[in-house]
Amino acid sequence: MSEETPGFEEKPEVPADGTPEETEAAAPADKAEGAAPAGDATDVALLAQLDQARKALEERTADLQRLQAEYQNYRRRVERDRVTVKEIAVASLLSDLLPVLDDVGRARDHGELVGGFKSVAESLETVVAKMGLQQFGKEGEPFDPTIHEALMHSYAPDVTETTCVAILQPGYRIGERTIRPARVAVAEPQPGAAPAKDDATSGDEESGAPEEG
Repeated sequence: MSEETPGFEEKPEVPADGTPEETEAAAPADKAEGAAPAGDATDVALLAQLDQARKALEERTADLQRLQAEYQNYRRRVERDRVTVKEIAVASLLSDLLPVLDDVGRARDHGELVGGFKSVAESLETVVAKMGLQQFGKEGEPFDPTIHEALMHSYAPDVTETTCVAILQPGYRIGERTIRPARVAVAEPQPGAAPAKDDATSGDEESGAPEEG
């Protein structure tokens, strides 16, 4: 017969927080429950980083578009200023040549534009025309104070409005810029004279009136 120590009994080792079976069953569950929160946190962090990157890209794109617009405006201003400076320089040069062109015109009117002087004068007129200089002012055209300067004034029975009857000095322009207005003599209708159109209208009415009888 085997002797048993009185008062002692062998028992299986049991962890403090449960039975061996319960401990083994609970371990995988705890791991599964811990894995899900870790994955969610990673996704949230990635989404936050993606949102930050998207915002940064939008800001950089807006900055690039603004810089591009500013550059285009700068180029337009530079080009406009360049054209303006060129026009001013050309106008200044041609303004100094206007007295010479006036002398050429007077010599032509008096039949003195002959020989070598004629060739030089025609070459000069060709050069200034290539630079954009245009002459204006003709007899018989209506007087326009924006492009004409009246030096002489008279009345005439054969005009119906203020008219340039003589060009004392031609005007010159470059494009839309007037360098010198045309200096002219103007004539106005006789005071109290009825406009020709009204006379013609009244004559038509009289000719078309029925005879009384």
